Amino acid sequence: MSQRTDLRQRRAVLEHEWSRWVPRLRTSGGNPVGSRALRREVTESWVRSLSSVDPGRDCAPVTDGGLVHHRWTSSPLRGPITDLADELHSIADDAGFVTAVTDESGTILWTCGGPTMRRRAERVNFAPGGRWDEQAMGTNALSLALRTGRPSSVFSAEHLVTALHGWVCYCAPIHAPDGRVLGVLDLSTTWDRSHPLAMSTVRTLVSTIETRLATDPPRPATAPLRLTCLGAERAVRDGQPLPLRPRQLEILTLLALEPDGFVPDRLRDALYGDRPVTASTFKAEISHLRRALGGGIAPRRYALTTDVSCDAVDVLRALENGDAETALRLYRGPLLPRSEAPGVEEWRTRLEVAVREAVLASARPEHALRYGERAPYDAEVHAHALRLLGPGDTRRAIAAGRLTTALRD
Repeated sequence: MSQRTDLRQRRAVLEHEWSRWVPRLRTSGGNPVGSRALRREVTESWVRSLSSVDPGRDCAPVTDGGLVHHRWTSSPLRGPITDLADELHSIADDAGFVTAVTDESGTILWTCGGPTMRRRAERVNFAPGGRWDEQAMGTNALSLALRTGRPSSVFSAEHLVTALHGWVCYCAPIHAPDGRVLGVLDLSTTWDRSHPLAMSTVRTLVSTIETRLATDPPRPATAPLRLTCLGAERAVRDGQPLPLRPRQLEILTLLALEPDGFVPDRLRDALYGDRPVTASTFKAEISHLRRALGGGIAPRRYALTTDVSCDAVDVLRALENGDAETALRLYRGPLLPRSEAPGVEEWRTRLEVAVREAVLASARPEHALRYGERAPYDAEVHAHALRLLGPGDTRRAIAAGRLTTALRD
């Protein structure tokens, strides 16, 4: 009998047991008895979970992204995981897994995997910010490993939440040198790819991480980097400018604007377009920027792993919050004005359009006047300012003069 058939039969048995017991437990409590197909630690977790988790929920609750980013950048796990990132990516890509690292509360801080599996995982918020503790998401391998302090696997309908019945997860807690549980490492995939070697892989990886935690000194926390790319081009840390070439500033800007990162080919296209540039030249730029940041860029899928604040990101966040006043105050000019990189040009246009639309939607004339200073030929903005200014407002002369000039040209 093939392994796939065995897995299919096991899944069918567990689905039957889930349908038999979970509705009963929701109404009358108790504990399943007489079922050899169900593990005791699973059924006990079902009972505990049902007080706070609806089995029909479709995804995990999410923690604030800024808080998750802070937890990850300050986590003692970040250094060992970054060092092992190539290996973790390779395992996930080759075997069709999603790899995740959580903190001690069960909140996912870091993931990797191929695009198909990542999309599937993101549908249930198995992604940074997702809460996978028992109280939030019921019975799953991460919550069991955190509760017991031991490696755990959960297959198909052993999960309390039905949206997870198509998954199998292998998990092991990561201990600090003093014995504290810092989080868990998880390998997850679809039920039909279940394989006993996955658990041994997780144990080996956790052993490597724990060895590095015990032997490597903690990495000193670095001060946040401030990137200014609107109407200017500079990166500053602790009051000192970083000596970055224009191409590295372009890379840093793109990574700040797209926190989910880039696969190498996409980042290369965003920087060079159709220009014939060797892979070694591209990788050298990434390496130089990584050294300047003291690390800070994940391998394979390029993404920032260090704190970077960016004025362009601040403008976008203000616009998302409907705060045109802050967006206009921060928008001091076009994105990296000298750059001809296709990806930068695309973001430059997106920012300009977004800010302009916010100005035209605003009922405050000062917004149109302020934006009009940088857009002397934008007749629509100047006409909008005139409509908003009262007949006795002396600023009408400014708007009228700008409009006349724009229409004349």
